[in-house]
Amino acid sequence: WRVWAIYMVLAANLAEQQELKQVCPSCDAAQLCNCSSMGLDFIPPGLTDKITVLNLAHNRIKHIRSQDLQQAVNLRALLLQSNKISSIDEDSFLSLTNLELLDLSNNSLARLSPVWFGHLLSLQHLHLQGNLYRDLGESSPFSSLRNLSSLHLGNPQFTVIRQGNFEGIEFLNKLWIDGRSLSQYEQGSLKLIKKIKHMIINIRNSSIFSEIVRDLVHSVTWLEVRELQLAVETKSLVQNSTPPFRIQKLTFKDAFCTDQSLSRMLVLLKNITSLRELEAIDCVLEGKGEWDTEEIASSGQSFIETISILNVMIPNFHLFFDLYGMESQINKLKRLTITSSKVFMVPCRLARHFSSLLYLDFKDNLLVNNRLDETICENAWPSLQTLNLSQNSLKSLKETAKCICHLRKLNNLDLSQNNFGDIPDVCEWPKNLKYLNLSSTQIPKVTTCVPPTLEVLDVSGNNLKEFGLQLPFLKELYLTKNQLKTLPGAAPIPNLVVMSVRRNKLNSFSKEEYICDSPLAVRGAEVGAVHLSLMECHRSLVVSLICVLVFLVILILVAIGYKYHVVWYLRMTWAWLQAKRKPKRAPPKDICYDAFVSYSENDSNWVENIMVRELEQACPPFRLCLHKRDFVPGKWIVDNIIDSIEKSHKTLFVLSEHFVQSEWCKYELDFSHFRLFDENNDAAILVLLEPIQSKTIPKRFCKLRKIMNTKTYLEWPREEEQQQMFWENLKRALKS
Repeated sequence: WRVWAIYMVLAANLAEQQELKQVCPSCDAAQLCNCSSMGLDFIPPGLTDKITVLNLAHNRIKHIRSQDLQQAVNLRALLLQSNKISSIDEDSFLSLTNLELLDLSNNSLARLSPVWFGHLLSLQHLHLQGNLYRDLGESSPFSSLRNLSSLHLGNPQFTVIRQGNFEGIEFLNKLWIDGRSLSQYEQGSLKLIKKIKHMIINIRNSSIFSEIVRDLVHSVTWLEVRELQLAVETKSLVQNSTPPFRIQKLTFKDAFCTDQSLSRMLVLLKNITSLRELEAIDCVLEGKGEWDTEEIASSGQSFIETISILNVMIPNFHLFFDLYGMESQINKLKRLTITSSKVFMVPCRLARHFSSLLYLDFKDNLLVNNRLDETICENAWPSLQTLNLSQNSLKSLKETAKCICHLRKLNNLDLSQNNFGDIPDVCEWPKNLKYLNLSSTQIPKVTTCVPPTLEVLDVSGNNLKEFGLQLPFLKELYLTKNQLKTLPGAAPIPNLVVMSVRRNKLNSFSKEEYICDSPLAVRGAEVGAVHLSLMECHRSLVVSLICVLVFLVILILVAIGYKYHVVWYLRMTWAWLQAKRKPKRAPPKDICYDAFVSYSENDSNWVENIMVRELEQACPPFRLCLHKRDFVPGKWIVDNIIDSIEKSHKTLFVLSEHFVQSEWCKYELDFSHFRLFDENNDAAILVLLEPIQSKTIPKRFCKLRKIMNTKTYLEWPREEEQQQMFWENLKRALKS
C-alpha cells in the first residue's frame, strides 16, 4: 500500500507537470517561467521548486487558491499584474518565504489583507497600484515586511490614508502612491517611515499635499508630486517641525498653478532649508508673471541651487512680465534649465543678477539674434561656464558669437540645430572656450571663425567637404554625417585623441601623418609603413565575398546536377547499395507473385481491365502485383517498390509515351535498374503498348535503351486477330 501510495503521488505530480508543460511550454525545466498573455483563467498546476521567476501577467486569472503556489517554494519573482484577480485565499503566499518581488498591480482587489504578506519575509518590491481598494484598512498590511525596498499602491478610487497604515516600514528606496482622489489624510500617517529616497505621489488636493509634506520633511530625499492643482496655501509647510530637514529635491509634474498660488509656494518653500533642487515638468502656468515679488523678497533668501523647467506651458507667454523684483532670489542659483518652454528673451537687468550661475540650458526655445544682445548683455551671467542654446531660431553665427563673447568665463557652448547657413571668416569668442558644438547648423565649411582654443569640436551633420583648420589644443573632433572625401591632416591637430568620421565619403588620407591603433600587432606604427593583407583590412567584405562565391558555386552545382540528372544517379546509387545488402535472388518460398507490373496511371484502363483480367483468369491463373492493390498501406513507397520487385518472379514494364513521362514509373525503373539489368537475366518483360522510339526514353536509362535496341519485346497489336498470339507470347514469357 505504501508503494501504491507513493506511485499515485508521483503519477499525480507527473501528470500536473505535463499539464503545466502543455499550458505554458516555457516552464519546462526552466527557472524562468513565462506564461504572460496566454489567456489563462487560473494559475497552472505543476509548479515546482525549480522555478524562481513566474510571469503570469496579462491573463484572465480571477482567484488565487491556497494550493496554487504551494510547491513553488524557491520563487523569487511573481508577476500577476493586469489580470482580473478579485480574491486571494489567506494562505496563498504561505510557502513563498524567498519571494523578493510581488506584482499584483492593475487587478480587481477591493481590499488588502495583512495575512497575505505575513510570511513574505524576503519581500523587497511590492506593487499594488491600479486595484479597487479605497483604503489600506484600519491597520498596516505591511507590518511584517521588514526588508521592503519599494512600494507602489493606490488607484483612482483610493481616498483614505490612516495612521498606522505604514507601521512596520522603516526604510524605502521608492514609494509611489496614486492618490489623485485622496480626500482624507490622517496627520502623521507617513511619519512612521523614517527614510524614503524617492517618493512619487499623484495628488490633486492642494491642502492634503501640504499635510503630507509636513510629515515628510524629515524622511524624504526626493519628493515628486504629480497632477497637483496648486491652490494658495496659508500654513507653513514645516509647521511644528524643526531643522535639519531631509528634502533636497522637489519635482512638480503635470501640475497646474496660477500666478498667486505659485508666488505663495515660492515663499513657503524657503522654509524647507534643506531644499536644493526644484523641478517642473509638463506643467501649466495660468498667468502673466504677476507675482508678489515684495512678499517673496521679504521672506528671505532661497536655498535652491538648481531649477529645471521642462516643457512648461504658459498660454499667454507673449504677455509674460519681466519678473522685475525677483533679482534678490536668484543670486545663489547655480544651475538653470528652461527647455521647450517658448522663452524668447531674458531681460538684461535680471540676467545680471544670476551672479553664481554656472550652467544655463535654453534648449528648444524661441531665442533670436535681434533679442540675444538683451539676454546676453554686458556683465550678464558673470560666472557662467556652460551654455546650451541648441534648437532655437538663431540665424547669424557672427552675431551669436559677438553676444556670447560677453561671457568671459564660458568654456562649454552648444549651438547645435540652429540654422546659421553661413559662417564668417572671423568671429569673437570667449577666451576660455574649450567645447563648441556646431552640429546640424547648415554651415557649408569651417573657417578661422572657429576659435583656436578648443579642445572639443563637433561639426557633425553639416555639408562639409573638407576640414583643414589649425587647432593645436584640439583633443576630440566629431565629423560624422558630412561629405568629406579625405581625412584631415594630422599636423594641424597634433594633440587629437578622438576623431569620429562615420557616414562620410572618405577615399584617402595622408598615410605619413597617422599612427595605427589596430590591429594590435601594428599599434604605434606609421600607417604608410604598414602593409596589411586584404583579409585584415576588409574582413567583413572578404567574408561577404566568400559567402557570395560559395552560394554561386552551390547554385551552379545545383543547375549542373539538374541538367545532368545527378540526383537520379545519387538515388540509383542509394538503391544499388540497399539492393547489395540483400541476396541476389529471393528464396523460392518468398516469391509471392508471377510478375510485378510497372505502368503509367494513364494506361491503367488497359492494364487493369484487359491485361489483368486476361492473365489472372487464365488457366492456371497468374499472380500479378499492382501498386494500387498490393502495396502495403503506410509503408514507405520506396520500400514497397523494392520489396514488390524482389518478391516477384518477373517485372513487367508496360511502355508507352505516358510511361516515359510518369515520375512514379521512373522511380520503379530507378529501383529495378541494377537488380534487373546488371544480373544479365530475363527478369524484365517489356510490353510496348504503343509505338515508341527508344530515343524518347530518358538518356539516363542507358541499359534500358540498349535492351530495347538489342532484345525482342512484346508489342500490343491493334488488330484483334493478332491479340491472341500476343497473350500466348506474354504467358510463355511469364512462365520462363
